[in-house]
Amino acid sequence: MILTEIKLNNFRNYSNVKIELAHGTNIIYGDNAQGKTNLLESIYVLALTKSHRTYIDNSLIKTGSEQSKICGTLLKNKVKTKLCVQITNNTKILNIDSNVESKVSNYISNLNIIFFYPEDLDLVKGNPIIRRKYINTQLSQLLNNYIVLLNDYNKLIKMKNKFLKVKQLYYEEDRQYYKILNEHIVNKAISIYLLRNKYIDKINEYCKNIFFNLTKIEEFNIKYKPSIKISNNKEQIKEELEHQLLKKQEDEFRLKKALVGPHLDDFEFYIGDKNMKSFASQGQQRMAVLSMKLSEVEIFKEYKESSPILLLDDVFSELDNKKKNHLLKYINNNIQSIITTTDLKNINKKILSNAKLFKVENGNIIKEVEKHE
Repeated sequence: MILTEIKLNNFRNYSNVKIELAHGTNIIYGDNAQGKTNLLESIYVLALTKSHRTYIDNSLIKTGSEQSKICGTLLKNKVKTKLCVQITNNTKILNIDSNVESKVSNYISNLNIIFFYPEDLDLVKGNPIIRRKYINTQLSQLLNNYIVLLNDYNKLIKMKNKFLKVKQLYYEEDRQYYKILNEHIVNKAISIYLLRNKYIDKINEYCKNIFFNLTKIEEFNIKYKPSIKISNNKEQIKEELEHQLLKKQEDEFRLKKALVGPHLDDFEFYIGDKNMKSFASQGQQRMAVLSMKLSEVEIFKEYKESSPILLLDDVFSELDNKKKNHLLKYINNNIQSIITTTDLKNINKKILSNAKLFKVENGNIIKEVEKHE
C-alpha cells in the first residue's frame, strides 16, 4: 500500500499544497510550528476521516476559509484509488474515486496507517478512554464491520443511560424495556469482547520479540482488561454478561448509568507481572508503545495482505542512538514511511541516503530533493 500523492486545500496552515511521495522513506523537515505535524495529521484524516488532535472538524479549516479538502492517491496491488475528505463548518463529505461514500465503515478500510507521535506515552500513562479509542481505531481500520458493530453498541448504551436517568424499577413496563435493552447490548458486546481479545493476543505474538530487540528487556506483554471475565467461548461470555447485568441491576438504577460492558474495557502494558504505568521509565514506556505499533504493522500485513503506511512524528528526537539503530531495522523500502523532524541530524544517515526530503516553511513546501545535500 502506497500513498503516491497528497493534495491539501485550506487545511490548518496550508493553502494549496501538492506532494508526490516516494514509495519508501519520506522525510518532512523544518522548524517547529511550520506545518510538519499538520501534514501528518492530514494523512490521518484522509485515512480515518477525523483528527487525532481534535474532535472539532471545522477547526481543521484554515482561518478565513469556508472549507478544507484533503485528497490522496493510493496505490495498492497496482490499482489506483483516489480518496478525498471535504470539511465545511457543518458537513463532512467522503469520496472514493469521485463517488460520495456515505458509510464511514466502507471508507476507512482503504488507507491503513500506523501513527507514532510524542503524545503516545498517554497510551501507557493516560486514562482508559485513550486506550479504548486507540484499539477501536485500529480494529476499525482492520475490519470493515467493527465500526458498525461499535456504533450500534454505543447507541444502545446511550439509550440505556438515557433510560436510567429518568426511570426506576417500580413499573413492569420499565423492567421489560430494561431487559430488552440488555439483551441487545449482550449480543453486540460478545462480538466486541472476542475481537478485542483476539487483537491483543495477535499483538502479543509479535511485541515481545520487538520490545526485546529495542530494549534487551524480556517478558514484555500487553494485557487485555475486559470489564468482565471472558473466554473465547461465546456462550460463556453471554452467561457472564447476563450474570453481571443481573448482579448490578440495582446499582445501575441507583447510579443511573450502564455499569457492565466493553465501554469500560482497558488494556495495559506489563514487564512480567509489573504494570509499566507504575514502575517503568519514560523511555521504556515509549519503547512499549513503539513495540505495540510495530507489531500492528505485521498484523496489517497478514490480514490486509499489504503494508500499512508508517507516520512518525519527530520520533527519532526522542530516542538515543542505540534505540534509533534498533528501530531502523523496521523502517526500510519495503514499507512506505513519512517521518517529520526539526533537524536532519536526528535521522540516521542510512535512512537519509535513501529518502525523499521535503522542507516545510510556514505551510509551504519550499524544498524537495531526492538526496540529502
